[in-house]
Amino acid sequence: MHNFAMRILLDGGSTIEFHGPADITRELTDALVNAANSSLLGGGGVDGAIHRAGGPAILAECKQIVGEIGSLPAGKAVITTGGRLAVKHVIHSVGPVYRGGKRGEAEALASCHRESIRLADDHGLKSLAFPAISTGAFGYPASDAALIAISATVEALASANSVSKIRFVLFDVATLRIYTRAAENLRGRFSYKIEKGPS
Repeated sequence: MHNFAMRILLDGGSTIEFHGPADITRELTDALVNAANSSLLGGGGVDGAIHRAGGPAILAECKQIVGEIGSLPAGKAVITTGGRLAVKHVIHSVGPVYRGGKRGEAEALASCHRESIRLADDHGLKSLAFPAISTGAFGYPASDAALIAISATVEALASANSVSKIRFVLFDVATLRIYTRAAENLRGRFSYKIEKGPS
């Protein structure tokens, strides 16, 4: 497995790692988070890649969930099998479509991270991998998204019982740099330690 580029060490012993450029479908965490669309039927980007790699079992469970609850609103999360992936579960969370930032997008994006961690915690999982939710086709500026994602993750880990390791698995070097810079900028607010990985 590739080494982390940077790692945050939180007071309670939890860690948040930043990896990239990397393919989230190859992760070995207990679960990975899919940046889903509200139909849960697979799509482009990370969503399509996870469904292709995980096979039809994931889609079958997604269809069952949609049959019960209808479409999944932004900021919410549901859990399915990992299918053929190395992970046990996939947590599907719908990020907000960015429309200028004045329509609750930040709250919805924070909620994606909180809800995904809460759901993983409810299932007794210890580790979780996130992509850069909403920064692709949904148009969220990555520098804003990174600050929201990391803040919400730090806060959610503080109240989690079993989840203690989060990895942000970022598709390219530019996004990785944006997320590690955001982690450095938030250090004053959360007073955590930072370790740089082997470069």
